[in-house]
Amino acid sequence: MSAEFGITTRTEGDVVVVTPKGDLDAITSPALANVLEGYLGTVEPCQGVVVDFSEVEFCDSRCIGVLVASYRQARDRGIGMAVASPRGAVQRLFVIAGIDQVITIEEDLGRAVKAVAAV
Repeated sequence: MSAEFGITTRTEGDVVVVTPKGDLDAITSPALANVLEGYLGTVEPCQGVVVDFSEVEFCDSRCIGVLVASYRQARDRGIGMAVASPRGAVQRLFVIAGIDQVITIEEDLGRAVKAVAAV
């Protein structure tokens, strides 16, 4: 686990931007799941959620599972969800795992926010 791991959130209009920092693995991915559940499971949810991966160095299958479960919950509630700015090995993992075929992935945070706001 990265000593620098953390998660920040902010809103851009009706869209919540969740920004994890550090490694997302079996130890840290549950924290991301809890944050996403907090926004997706509320009585009056937000319009969209973007997970900004610009500060994520590594993620594993547990992180993929969190993203897929959160995406399904968002879809079932009519909430847009996207991933923004994955880099290097993280982007390759998303392609290999086929996540890019299910969840909108944008290179730019602004485009990801616009994509979920339009849902």
